[in-house]
Parts: sequence; C-alpha cells; structure tokens
Amino acid sequence: MNEPFSHIAAGALVVANHSGGKDSQAQLIKLIEIVPREQLLVVHASLGAMEWPGALELAKEQAEKAGLSFIVAEANKTLLEMVERRFYKRPEVPSWPSASTRQCTSDLKRGPIQREVRRFAKDNGFKTIINCLGLRAEESQGRAKKPAFKKMPISNSVLTWYEWLPVHELTTEEVFATIRVAGQEPHYAYGLGNDRLSCVFCIMGCKGDLQNGARHFPELLGEYDAMEKRTGYTMHMSRIPLVEIVEDAA
Repeated sequence: MNEPFSHIAAGALVVANHSGGKDSQAQLIKLIEIVPREQLLVVHASLGAMEWPGALELAKEQAEKAGLSFIVAEANKTLLEMVERRFYKRPEVPSWPSASTRQCTSDLKRGPIQREVRRFAKDNGFKTIINCLGLRAEESQGRAKKPAFKKMPISNSVLTWYEWLPVHELTTEEVFATIRVAGQEPHYAYGLGNDRLSCVFCIMGCKGDLQNGARHFPELLGEYDAMEKRTGYTMHMSRIPLVEIVEDAA
C-alpha cells in the first residue's frame, strides 16, 4: 500500500487518534518509525469520568517522550448527559447509543477530534490530513471488511481527508509484542483483566470488562444504573441491565 506513504512524502499531516488503549499505543509506535515528527499529531478524545483513569495520561506521555504535538479534544457533554438529553427530547426512542447509532463515537470522539484537527491544520498550514485509527481486522467481521486506506467524505476544497488503519492486520499478540519491544507498558487495565480499553462501561463491552469496571468503579456503576432506571432503557447491547451483567463482580 503506497498511497499513504506518497501523501506523507508530500507533507500531509498524520493524525494518530490515541484512546490510551493497546492498539492506539502500538499504532503510534509504528507511525513514529515512518512519519517525520513535524508531520505527526497525537490527539486524545477525553471522555472524562467515563473513561479509564490514566488513558489520557498514557497517550500524552507517549507523545511527549517522542517529541510530538499532543492535543485533547473535548465534547461539550458527557455520555450520561447525552443520554439524558436524548431521553427528554424523544422518550419513545432508546436513549443510549447502539451499534447502529454510535452517538458516543460521533458526538464525543469523532466530532471533537475533527474540530481540533481542523484548527491545528489551519494554524500550521496543512492541506492534507491522514486520520489514523487503531482498528484491527481481528476484532470483528465489520472491522475486517474495512479498507486500510480510503478518502473520507468530509474532504472539501480546504482540506483533503484520508482514513488509514496502520495496525489493521496485526493480531492481539503482535500488538502487545510491539509495545513490549518498544520498551513500553500498556495501560494497567489490561493487567487487571480487561480485554479492551475505552469507556469503563462500554455499550459493546464484554462481560469481563464490565465486571472489571464495576469492581474498580462502583460509584460510576451507580450513575449508569440510575440513568438506566430514569430512562427505562439499558445501556448494553445485550439489553440486560448493567447491574445484572456485573452482579458476580467482587
């Protein structure tokens, strides 16, 4: 795949989306090897209390140690505020995000990140953006079908956007090996048993990850439980109330 490299050689801004998770960490390690530092920007979409503590700090530390620009993109609402607003506007419609309506991604991550990247690109004279995501084919059938490089529909006369998945073909073992060989440590949540790292309570999280979240953040669990009861809708894709999914956590 030569296309991303030709754009990099032509001076494109490469944006490394960094959640603090293992795939983002491995992605940045790979990008540092091939992208000039002045063309590489690391951005973290902060989810506040909804995300695992230390995720932002890991992303920032990795960027700063490599001498890279780092910015934090913040939405004007939290996940629970978004759910509550949706409930009061349209109580007949499920209030929580789902696999088909991923407002948590569009409103809390993608939108704020694109806003901050546009600002950075304007301030620094970039006209081409390569937006890098740590999505891997091994994770799901949907992600396996994603092209590793494509032009994004948000491109316009001012900025041309591309999406690149630099670690798309890596296995989980290869991701952890990449981090280890670089002399780094992944986020501590993996050592506590997490399979993936995102929100403490993700709408598509596996039972083990949700139980781990409940074990370490019981107060946050209480906030999710209260919002489920207030709206009458469940947050998880299984449609099982969160407290029932995690009830065996100890």
